[in-house]
Amino acid sequence: MTTQGTKVPIRYPGGKQRFLDQIIVHLPKMRKRNGRFIEPFLGGGAVFFAIQAKPAVLSDKNPALIDLYRGIRYAPSEVWKLFCQYPSGKRAYLRARQQETTGWGVIAKAARTLYLNRTCFKGMWRQNSRGMFNVGYGGQSRRWAITREDLIAVSKALRGATLRCADFQDIIDDAKPADFLFLDPPYHPGRRESRVEHYMFSQFTFESHKRLADSLRSATRRDVKWAMTTSSHPDILALHKVQRCIPFKAGVGSSPGNITRKAGEVLILNYRGGEQ
Repeated sequence: MTTQGTKVPIRYPGGKQRFLDQIIVHLPKMRKRNGRFIEPFLGGGAVFFAIQAKPAVLSDKNPALIDLYRGIRYAPSEVWKLFCQYPSGKRAYLRARQQETTGWGVIAKAARTLYLNRTCFKGMWRQNSRGMFNVGYGGQSRRWAITREDLIAVSKALRGATLRCADFQDIIDDAKPADFLFLDPPYHPGRRESRVEHYMFSQFTFESHKRLADSLRSATRRDVKWAMTTSSHPDILALHKVQRCIPFKAGVGSSPGNITRKAGEVLILNYRGGEQ
């Protein structure tokens, strides 16, 4: 599958659509491996939807995100129907944002999450201390950039995947030598950590990066190959003993929405090109 494959269904800050060509060329050909493609920080899933590796384990700590993908995989047309029934406008958005979803089925949850994501401000994913989505209204301009056919294609892509809601360490620790890990943890380009929750489900501090590095060192000792996108900050890179470090050519840098030639982001690998 090329990078022109299945459209990513959601808007997701930090999504890797703009870097796909720079990432995929360095990933192993999964059809030549006997193991699973494992992604512990699924987010928007741009890399997975581009290569559509099977079998796959796709995980994220955000339960609303995993329910969204589960709903689309199970019943894309039903999710689309409910998504279309949400009215337009800021008042409708705020009503949907305040809904209590306890007891809802996965299809209804998926439709609401998709609606909020497509109409909120810049696709941000921020929640308050009670776990309620609290991003401001962004308008309807990006709502209809997806179609029913797109959701059906997403559903088909997900049929060969196991969806999990779990901490990244549990997923990494489950990886076997034949598996391949692709990781895109939360990070602020060029910075040591990101403590502000405007662009992610939860904070990912430098302590989180250290815990991630420990998990990946253990995976490397088990002969698991992995690739990860992360900040180019020296303290982050110093946590990892890697074979290759590839700077991205362009990105948003420290000012989201403004493209810069100094992306502050890198792709790091624990294998050489010939070891794919």
